[in-house]
Amino acid sequence: MKRFFTLEYWQDDGWFVGKLKEIPGVFSQGKTLKELKENIIDAYRMMQLDV
Repeated sequence: MKRFFTLEYWQDDGWFVGKLKEIPGVFSQGKTLKELKENIIDAYRMMQLDV
């Protein structure tokens, strides 16, 4: 089953910083929006392994 989440993001000192709206505690950053998206997926997967 494929799940969809909302990525809220903003720029801070030249970095893209973001969080998953539906999953508290999943944050990440990247130099580009593409890198942020890759990093937020990694953060979500790591959070799933912690459960």
